[in-house]
Amino acid sequence: MREVHRMQPIEAANEFWKKYFPDCQGAILAGSVVRGEATETSDLDIIIFDNVMSSSYRESLVDFEWPIELFVHNLTSYKEYFEKDCQRARPTLPRMVAEGIILKGEKTISPIKKEAWELLNGGPSKWTAETIRIKRYFLTDALDDFRGSTNREEELFIANTLAELASEFVLRINSQWIGSSKWVVRSLKQYDESFANRFVNAFDHFYQTGEKKKIIQLVEDILQPYGGTLFAGFSLGKEKG
Repeated sequence: MREVHRMQPIEAANEFWKKYFPDCQGAILAGSVVRGEATETSDLDIIIFDNVMSSSYRESLVDFEWPIELFVHNLTSYKEYFEKDCQRARPTLPRMVAEGIILKGEKTISPIKKEAWELLNGGPSKWTAETIRIKRYFLTDALDDFRGSTNREEELFIANTLAELASEFVLRINSQWIGSSKWVVRSLKQYDESFANRFVNAFDHFYQTGEKKKIIQLVEDILQPYGGTLFAGFSLGKEKG
């Protein structure tokens, strides 16, 4: 870590809840420091369960020489966030609760952790045939833009869109949770490490060389089992006459 003299993560997190939420029902330390993936810029993700709070909130602050991301809930408000995260297939709060270390309130927090694990293990809701059709179309549209573009500046950002749409398609079609930013590749690796390596290699190759073939083939292979690319005949919102 950058500041070798500062407290260890668990020590700092314990001091934090004792200082700001001494009467809370429970506290959890989550995030990269718990998973053993901390970097020099990692923060402490601390979840507080306090029934004095009438509503949930999130706050960023620095204390005990650590940047801290604070998530405060009462013993019922977290359920709404669990549900919303699962609906968007990005289980941020359930994952933090499930993987986190209980700092206070073992009896109170253990059932909530069990609830979080059950949600994670259940996976997101399956896509309907109509959703698959719509996602095929928009992925095809981005692929066609990428294939036809001769503008390097535009290609860079089309590639970003393709990476987002393609990763979402693969993960959701296989009933896997999705992610954003660093969680895109983490989610792909959790699903299939070999495929994740191919995915990363294709985009890395393009960003370094400008060569598109690997990305084009990757996306075509992703779509092929579900009918391939889709353009002709697609409609959205058209009333049946």
